[in-house]
Amino acid sequence: MSRRAGDTGAAGERRDEMELTTAALAAKLCGVEADDELLSVLCAAAEQAWKNRLQSGVTPADCGSALPCAAAFTAAADYLGKRSRVESMTVGEVTVRGLSAASAKELAEALEQSAERLMEPYAVSGRFCFQGVRG
Repeated sequence: MSRRAGDTGAAGERRDEMELTTAALAAKLCGVEADDELLSVLCAAAEQAWKNRLQSGVTPADCGSALPCAAAFTAAADYLGKRSRVESMTVGEVTVRGLSAASAKELAEALEQSAERLMEPYAVSGRFCFQGVRG
């Protein structure tokens, strides 16, 4: 199902172009429809989390396509981490293979790293560090 800016989301709110782009990218990464309820919520949360980490004076518009891509990568990583399915299933002569839990975890970690790299010029680091501690 294709959505346009101004369409209504799962909770009835109007969705802007960035949210739709984020949802479409994350859906492709996860192999699901863009209107998947869990993925939609994760996309909105990831966008807000990245917006909250923007450096002082940086706006979402300053980030260009990096913000929706990073949000999509973050949401997809969360989705894959929570929705890892059966590794393989055979019915008769048909075998369906999915991501193993280990593969899903590796993919999720790679997506998180990519999101961090994309947003590095715009966002405060999400890495833990001590500041102002005297030794």
